[in-house]
Amino acid sequence: MYETMLKIRRTEEELHLLFLEGQLPGTVHLYTGQEAVATGVCAHLSKEDYITATHRPHGHALAKGVHWNAFMAELFGRATGCCRGKGGSMHVGDISVGAVPAIAIVGGGIPIAAGLALACKRQGRDRVVACFFGDGASNEGAFHEGLNMAAIWDLPVVYVCENNLYGASTHVAKVMRVEHIADRAVAYGMPGAVVDGMDVLAVYDVVGEAVARARAGQGPTLVECETYRYVGHSRSDPGNYRGEGELEAWRTKDPIPRLRARLLQEGIVTAMQIATLEQRVERGLEEAVAFARSSPEPQPEEALKGVFSDAR
Repeated sequence: MYETMLKIRRTEEELHLLFLEGQLPGTVHLYTGQEAVATGVCAHLSKEDYITATHRPHGHALAKGVHWNAFMAELFGRATGCCRGKGGSMHVGDISVGAVPAIAIVGGGIPIAAGLALACKRQGRDRVVACFFGDGASNEGAFHEGLNMAAIWDLPVVYVCENNLYGASTHVAKVMRVEHIADRAVAYGMPGAVVDGMDVLAVYDVVGEAVARARAGQGPTLVECETYRYVGHSRSDPGNYRGEGELEAWRTKDPIPRLRARLLQEGIVTAMQIATLEQRVERGLEEAVAFARSSPEPQPEEALKGVFSDAR
């Protein structure tokens, strides 16, 4: 889990620079700071399980096992990308590893996750769906409809709300009266839990219980992970709406050094092992960027492939 979080962090830092250099088409919504959520959740999932992600999907895709090279090529808009260069930053994914290409519509993945889970249940497959969404999505109609359907049909879904306090620039306290988004779970007759989303081990423990419930046919769970993005909503957002000292306070909870300190303190790894792991991540990042840069641009005829049409 430490390696996964570091892989996501270093990828986001590199993408930030590449975007500022004008090397990436479109925009990017970086996941920096929220690595513990995707990592702690996906650590419980197999290749056969599914996830649905958001417009901030990089961490979800990498944690679920999308190949680093194919992921990076997608960000560059290349033909070797995981979506053949057609999706870009907001639509990364690879169904072969259970990562449904990300859905950029706010809350759009919530009912789709219920549909996936319904299919798995009807087909008798021992699969779980983890649905990631943000605090802003919890006020969308799709949230209420999706959770209600999942509850009444006892579907194997774990709804993971990444509450990073802001829907774009609007603080969550301005748009809801309940203290926690997880408090809304009671309205649908499902368990709700709040967890420190900056602590990957805490996320792992809480989500582990939710995944076990889902696999046992006991229905969905709503897990609210209290987390924070260190960057703006997108690359055009300087984050001026944040209070003084807020970012700095959240940085003291950074999940990566937090886990590193615990691993070293408990003697699980040595400083040399950590250094070796970090070097491996750096090499992998360099290789992924080099692969993307050397990959071909999609041909125009690719626009007509992978598209359904009714020929009648």
